[in-house]
Amino acid sequence: MRLVDFLAEDWRSGLFVGRIDRGDGPCVILVQDGRVRDVTGTSPTVAGLLAQPDPGAVEGVDLGPAELLVCRDAWSAGDGPALLAPIDLQCVKAAGVTFAVSTMERVIEERARGDASVAEAIRARLGEAIGGDMRAVVPGSPQAAELKAALIADGLWSQYLEVAIGPDAEVFTKAPVLAAVGPGAEIGVRGDSSWNNPEPEVVLVVDPAGRAVGATLGNDVNLRDFEGRSALLLGKAKDNNASAALGPLVRLFDDGFTLDDVRQADVRLEVEGEDGFRLEGRSSMSQISRDPATLVAQTINLNHQYPDGLVIYLGTMFAPVEDRDTPGQGFTHKVGDRVRVSSPRLGVLENRVATCDQAPPWTFGVGALMQNLAARGLLGGAT
Repeated sequence: MRLVDFLAEDWRSGLFVGRIDRGDGPCVILVQDGRVRDVTGTSPTVAGLLAQPDPGAVEGVDLGPAELLVCRDAWSAGDGPALLAPIDLQCVKAAGVTFAVSTMERVIEERARGDASVAEAIRARLGEAIGGDMRAVVPGSPQAAELKAALIADGLWSQYLEVAIGPDAEVFTKAPVLAAVGPGAEIGVRGDSSWNNPEPEVVLVVDPAGRAVGATLGNDVNLRDFEGRSALLLGKAKDNNASAALGPLVRLFDDGFTLDDVRQADVRLEVEGEDGFRLEGRSSMSQISRDPATLVAQTINLNHQYPDGLVIYLGTMFAPVEDRDTPGQGFTHKVGDRVRVSSPRLGVLENRVATCDQAPPWTFGVGALMQNLAARGLLGGAT
């Protein structure tokens, strides 16, 4: 796959950071002014690069025009470097229930206890009870408190509604450091899950000082049946082998691309199965209930620090309800599904679905990275 086929439409005018494996270990790259530069020699980690006052000024080895960089993927026999997740030492966090539509679906999962066959009836009843447009409810506001009281009186209150319209956001750990997969890799769903889906999201990249410095795309793979049985199973529903995808590259904020562009971003999802099934969806960041800056502030603050920075999935309004096989059972993944998450200013993140036990196991952790960088002579005071 050609790198430029997955980059933002205006990739020539932006500054992008990523990682590739050219055979001897992870390399940090910059895509700038139409060319690719390997900056591993001066900044061997993305976390260290993004802590620099001017990442675009870091020196590196020119690898040529971006159009000529061809990377390999999991579904073809091509050669070239692997395109890795574009972060490394940052913690991988995620915010849940940040859109009104996804809020409804989380409540439905909870009440269905993971049984997709009863979801439609619950969806209809809950919609009648809430009425109006829940997107207009400001989390933590007096209006939100009134809605909470009314739903409690009707016996329809849920812990998901608490984090949707209450003062505190849901923020959880999506994956361990270095466990995320990049474009062209397989993404994993557990083989014992019968109701699961992709979650196309914008992901903010945040430095140790709590400043959002850029953004990328993410697929927050979710097991709806596990989380529906109990919210205490969130870890098993969200954090599995190959269940966090990021990429293609991190687009750094500058005069031409800012947090306001993230606030207005449209994220498209396409799923194409080997059985001929096709699903399309869209998530608009303009519909988010909690502002991205608020989600960052609730994650990194005086109560919790991240010395290597973090990334945070911002949530999605997309929750597929289209039946794939049996009427009333909704959508669920099948092995071999090609999942494509895209947004014009951020590019394309494409992966293929496998079961978690069949996807390549995660073996390259922090210790392995440090050993690899040391063996390549890259730890001599560099960041």
